[in-house]
Order: sequence, then structure tokens, then C-alpha cells
Amino acid sequence: MQPGRRTREASAAETYALVREKILPAADRLSACRSTTELRANPLYQSLATVVDQMLGTPHWTDFRETPAPARPQYRIVAWNIERGALLEGQLDALRTQDYLREADVLLITEADCGMARSGNRMVADAMARELGMVQVFAPCYIALGKGSGAERDAAGSNEFGLHGNALLSRYPIRDVRLIPLINGIDKMAHREKRLGQQTAIAAVIDFPQGPVEAVCVHLDANSTQQHRCGQMKHILSRLNPGLPVALGGDWNTSTHNSSRALWSILGYCLRVLMGVDNSIRNHYLHPERWFERRLFAMLENSGFEHRRTNLPGEYTMYIDVNDPRIFRNLGEWVPGWCFAFIQWALRHHNGRCPMKLDWFATRGLRAENPFVLHDLRDRTGPPLSDHDPVGIDIALPTVE
Repeated sequence: MQPGRRTREASAAETYALVREKILPAADRLSACRSTTELRANPLYQSLATVVDQMLGTPHWTDFRETPAPARPQYRIVAWNIERGALLEGQLDALRTQDYLREADVLLITEADCGMARSGNRMVADAMARELGMVQVFAPCYIALGKGSGAERDAAGSNEFGLHGNALLSRYPIRDVRLIPLINGIDKMAHREKRLGQQTAIAAVIDFPQGPVEAVCVHLDANSTQQHRCGQMKHILSRLNPGLPVALGGDWNTSTHNSSRALWSILGYCLRVLMGVDNSIRNHYLHPERWFERRLFAMLENSGFEHRRTNLPGEYTMYIDVNDPRIFRNLGEWVPGWCFAFIQWALRHHNGRCPMKLDWFATRGLRAENPFVLHDLRDRTGPPLSDHDPVGIDIALPTVE
């Protein structure tokens, strides 16, 4: 067992117990609040605010490494939005056996559940680290006051902890972990899926044999404007160590849309249809850096980050399939039903699928090579393991003399 592991596990267990014992029993009453302003004025929430802040500010560490990992000429970093970890067994099998994924030295995992009914009440990041023999740090972003959205509400049982967040896993030692909370793009209490908290990036120093690298797991807010996503990324960059090389990756939600409200998203989609569906897919959804999200990528470049050679240009990392019943139900909570006929008509020459490039890497002070997108886990028989494809890069550090 690694030093500090038992203390960290005990601390996390004690903190999570507070959520189970104090916050979740009050979930129904807190859910009656129709906005964050109303929530903060609620005496019940005020009595729980300290516990909420403690929970969302406490990373969960576990270390399942048994022997030191060897030095390598290159190190592989994979970023994957695992869609809650609802299909965790299949994801673990892929991480153990798939030719590309099994060579991953660092995993940047977004959308990991902890004690949610929709994912079997498992501590997803912890289970991944245990099965893969890695050290992990999990950042809880949200305390869910319900089971989730759409079909997730049909999950059997109830939430044990109701936590959802992001995680960083490594075969090499992790230190100097920092949680970077991000301002919400929308009021999380003003919608049907009510949650306490906000997206949180994880920055940590990984001590590779050749030297330290700062790894950053990023999930930008889906329900936000292009400007807001740029602002979230700018805030993350302001919190990084200026003296270290950086590998930053994850789901940046570069949809090209203003998704802060359904109306703006619908109008934006109509505009893209008028621009030509093929043109919008080819030049915008698969190249958001060219126009609609250009400020985000320009800001990265102005901050010394490389993104052009760390990603496959024009390669999709997810697609929306309007013929998928789950997508239909989930979107149905966000946009009016009449929109689906219009979307299906617009995508009639694309089998109802709209590909997008949402998942990215950017590096500073590193030589990044071999950017990769793994489509095999979606384009196969059986249910896809996630709605996003894993993306990866290999990084090289100076050789120790």
C-alpha cells in the first residue's frame, strides 16, 4: 500500500457518509427550489452549505499501484468521456485488452459517477484504478438531487452518494493536486435535472522518470455559450504551474453552439441548416476551431499551447444520432418535440447522425506525437460503451542523463 492511501480512503469515506446521511435525505425538499438564488436563501440548504462545500472541495485519492512503472521513451495519455461509467465492465475490458488503450499511462476521465443508481452505485474512478493498478484522484463536481436525466430516471434503486465528477488516473506518482472549480453556464437548479455544484477541472503533477509534467483533466460546460467555454478555459490556464510542461485534455464541448438556452440552440441549428448541412458538418462541427469556437483556440495558442499537432484534424469524437431512443428522450427534455422532425429531415443524407469534434488535447513544453481517435468502441455491434470516443496522444520528455 502506498503512503497516505489509508488516510485518504478514510477521509473520503467519512466525507461521503456526510452526503449520504445529511444531504440526500433532504434532496426532495432542496429540489423544490427553482433557482440557485432561491436555494441559497433556503434555511435547510443554509444548514447544509458547509457539508456541500466540504464535499465538493475534497478530492478522493486511492493508489492501487503495486510496483513502480518503468521509464519509457514516450508516455501515452488518453482522455475519455465515459458517459457516467454506466457500462463500466465493458469499458474496463477495453482498457485492459484493446491494443491502443492498454498502453495508456495516464487517463483523463470525464463524466465519472460515484454512488449513482444509473451506474450501479459504483465508485467508477476507484473501480478503474483498482482494476488497472493505477493511482487515481476523483474530483466531485455535482451532488445530484435526483437520478439524472431522461432514461437515467428509470434506473433501479436510489443514489447512495449521488456524486458525479472527473478523474485523473496514472501509472506514475501524482502530487500537487488542485481542483479548479468553473463558473456554471446555466443555473443548475432552474432545470429538471437539479444539481449542487459546478464543473471542476483537475490539475496534478505526474512524476515521470524523466521529470514532472502537469496533467489537466478538463470538462467544459455543455450548457453554455462559446464565450463562456473560452472563459472557463482561460480560468483553468491561469491556475497552472508556469514552470512545468503541461498536457491538457478532455471533453471541451466545442459544439459550436450557444447552448445556454434551448431557444439559442434551436436558432443556431437553423442557421447551420441554412449554411448547408454538409458545409456545417465538414467546416464547422468537425472544425470548431475555424470559426464558432475560434476564440478558445486562439487563447490557447496565445498562452503558448499547441493544439494543431495534438489532435487529428477534422476527425469526429462523438455524434448525435437522432434515431437513438436515448438521445430522443434526453433531447426531448431540452428542445420541443417538433424539432426532431426538422433535425431528422436535415440529417436525412447522413443516416440521422451529426458528427462533432468535442474532445481535445493541448500541450505546452512537450513533444506530442501520434494523435489518435478510437472509433472501435462505438462503431461495433452491441451498445456503444460511451457516447464519446477516447482520444489520445504520446508525449516525449527529455532523457535523463
